Amino acid sequence: MAIFLDENSRIVVSGITGSEGAKHTRRMLAAGTNVVGGVNPRKAGQQVELSGRSLPVFGSVADSTAATGADVCVLFVPPPFVADAVIEAVDAGIGLAVVIAEGVPVHDSARLWAHAVAAGGRTRIIGPNCPGIISPGRSNAGIIPADITGPGRIGLVSKSGTLTYQLMHELRDIGFSTCVGIGGDPIIGTTHIDAVEAFEKDPETDLIVLIGEIGGDAEERAAEFVRANVSKPVVGYVAGFTAPEGKTMGHAGAIVSGSAGTAAAKKEALEAAGIRVGRTPSETAALAREVLAR
Repeated sequence: MAIFLDENSRIVVSGITGSEGAKHTRRMLAAGTNVVGGVNPRKAGQQVELSGRSLPVFGSVADSTAATGADVCVLFVPPPFVADAVIEAVDAGIGLAVVIAEGVPVHDSARLWAHAVAAGGRTRIIGPNCPGIISPGRSNAGIIPADITGPGRIGLVSKSGTLTYQLMHELRDIGFSTCVGIGGDPIIGTTHIDAVEAFEKDPETDLIVLIGEIGGDAEERAAEFVRANVSKPVVGYVAGFTAPEGKTMGHAGAIVSGSAGTAAAKKEALEAAGIRVGRTPSETAALAREVLAR
C-alpha cells in the first residue's frame, strides 16, 4: 500500500520545459512514474522529448486534466508564480499538488492554502519548499532520489529533504511504503499529522518515522495527535539541538524564539507521547530497527 501517491497516479509537470522541470521529470520517468504531460502556457501544443518519451505540453492544468486525466501536479515554477500556479491546479480539480519551490512568500502560501480550503479541500498540497513524495516502486512526484531505497514497511514524514534521504538510505534494507517531505516553511499544506493519520490507516505500514526540526509547534501538535489516535509505533528525530537562539537555520520556519520551538522541548513532547526519539539520524534508524525486530 501507499499513501497519497501510487502507481495509478497520473502526473502532469508544471514547468516541464524548464531546466529543473525537465531534469526531474527524467528522474521521475526513470523511476517508473506515470508522467502524462506538462504545462507551459507559452509552449502549448508542443511536445517535449524526455528519456525516450514524447510528452504533450498544455496551456493550462485544466487542459491537461481534460486530455490526460491527470490527478497529480508537480510544480517546478519560480517562487513569485507559485500561488497562481497552485490556484490554477486547485481550480482544475487536481487531487494532489506538490510544490517544490523554495522562497515562496508566506503571504502567497497563505493565499493558495486559503483558496484550496475554500474549494472544499479537494486538493492536497505538499510543500512549498519540499522534496515531494515517493512511494518506492510505484511512483515518485518531486525530487526525492528513487534509487536509495525500495518498497517496504516504514512510513516516513519529514520537514527536511536531506534528512528524508538519509533515513531512506539508512533503512533501505527494510524499505518504505511512502516517504513524504512536507517542507519546513511556516505555512505548508500537508502536515505531520496529516501524514501520520494516513499511515495509521495504511494496513501495510508497520512503523512511522517522524522527522521534525526546531521552530514552531508542529511536532508538539503531532505528538498530541499520536498520543490520542495512533496505535502503531512511532520513532522520531528533531534536527537542531545545537542551533543558536534567534537564528534561522535552513528553513524559513526553523527559528527558535526564547524557550519555544527548541529541539529539547520537542523531544520531550514526543517522548511524553510514547515516541522514541533519537539524537542523531543514525540513532533514529537504529531505534526503528529495534522496534521492527520486536
